[in-house]
Amino acid sequence: QVQLVESGGGLVQPGGSLRLSCVTSGNIFSNNDLAWYRQRPGTQREFVAWVTSSGTTNYVESKDRFTIYKDAAKNTMFLQIRNLKPDDTAVYYCNTMPARFTWGQGTQVTVSS
Repeated sequence: QVQLVESGGGLVQPGGSLRLSCVTSGNIFSNNDLAWYRQRPGTQREFVAWVTSSGTTNYVESKDRFTIYKDAAKNTMFLQIRNLKPDDTAVYYCNTMPARFTWGQGTQVTVSS
């Protein structure tokens, strides 16, 4: 059973930055596309960005603010978010794309002054 553990969230002011991390218990990087998702208050979980097994990255919003990357040797994936906005407030999750594994607890990102 693969476990997904997200971390790196917190309370930040608008315009700030965060780097979120996703550590997996197994090597799921080589054969899967991986994604960051988020769930804003009162809404359904949605895609934020994903990286294919070959390393191609894709973003739902402008890639100017988001960077997704992975360190397969450490079974870790990252999401760098710059110029945070209040609308980025959400719980952020990682999983494959499509999601195949049990969701982790996520990491809370709150953007507020």
